[in-house]
Amino acid sequence: MGDLINLSRYRKQRQKAEKEQRAEENRARYGRTKAEKTASERGRALGRTRLDQARLSNRQNPDDTPDAG
Repeated sequence: MGDLINLSRYRKQRQKAEKEQRAEENRARYGRTKAEKTASERGRALGRTRLDQARLSNRQNPDDTPDAG
């Protein structure tokens, strides 16, 4: 005689395995760790800050452009 199988439990296990497989595929496709995301955001923020600090502010109106003449 064969083993008894609880079909509800089997269905849930199968769905869980499929969900984990999709998650693994998405991690491989799109994955970056939170630390990597944070580090790159800090780098961009630092770059923006350094650029703002190096900006020349001797013009009275920032929309003025120097004459090409």
